[in-house]
Amino acid sequence: MSALICGSMAYDTIMVFHDKFKNHILPEKVHILNVSFLVPVMRREYGGCAGNIAYNLNLLGEEALAMATVGHDFEPYSQWMSQNGLSSEFIHIMDNNYTGQAYITTDEDGNQITAFHPGAMSFSHINSVPVDRAIEIGIVSPDGKEGMLLHADQFVELDIPFIFDPGQGMPLFNGAELLKFIDQATWVTLNDYESELMQERTGLSLEQMAERLEALIVTLGSKGSKIYTKGQCITIPAAKPLALLDPTGCGDAYRAGLLYGLMNELDWDTTGRIASLMGAIKIEHHGTQNHTLDMIEFKQRYHENFGCSF
Repeated sequence: MSALICGSMAYDTIMVFHDKFKNHILPEKVHILNVSFLVPVMRREYGGCAGNIAYNLNLLGEEALAMATVGHDFEPYSQWMSQNGLSSEFIHIMDNNYTGQAYITTDEDGNQITAFHPGAMSFSHINSVPVDRAIEIGIVSPDGKEGMLLHADQFVELDIPFIFDPGQGMPLFNGAELLKFIDQATWVTLNDYESELMQERTGLSLEQMAERLEALIVTLGSKGSKIYTKGQCITIPAAKPLALLDPTGCGDAYRAGLLYGLMNELDWDTTGRIASLMGAIKIEHHGTQNHTLDMIEFKQRYHENFGCSF
């Protein structure tokens, strides 16, 4: 069985600002904002939501099939995927476009400012959910707008349960479109900020959204996460990272943990904790795909963090 990961593939240019944004952005002057951040540390990494989620799910031992549109500059990323045992079967190359490019600046508080050039991602609608593969579960993560709408429709037509993960694609959709996603999806996952925006745009509370889903998952950074399901709210504690090096991609690692739990029919307490530990392991490393995983050690850390096993 496989998970189809619909979303972006991108090169991430990650920069570190050795200060805090709040010290340089005056709230009362945002209407004339003109700031420049000195970033002496810069790296170029493989990223994009589909790439990151697939990488992490593969580390957990499940077959993750990334589906995305990329540009003529994708060859180094393709080689990286091959080296790490990831299939590029559903990666479509657009010869006249660049692969998506993210420029991410992180401050000392872990806050991020990101500029994103979608490039070939804008053509994600030319891909279709395959009908001839044993796709067990899917996820619609940030991608081209038309592609996200289309792939959600196709998952429904094929009766494949899927997670809706709007992420940084949230601004693309109005309230009616977001309501449709909620009604189509089996699960929805949001971070704290996205959950506020989703409530504002749909007019639904988190509890009301959860009533339309099998579960609504809201991540809260260092405060852990909450899973709303079957009329209850399950609090998931944050796993303790060994170091705080780079928050970029932690949400994608968490989502891979969700997929792993769902694919293995684990309960929500266990699934949320696996997802939490995946995020903690990611934040211990620079970049989004530079961490590795040994399942024996992973289970040991799970026990150390949560006092139980899975």
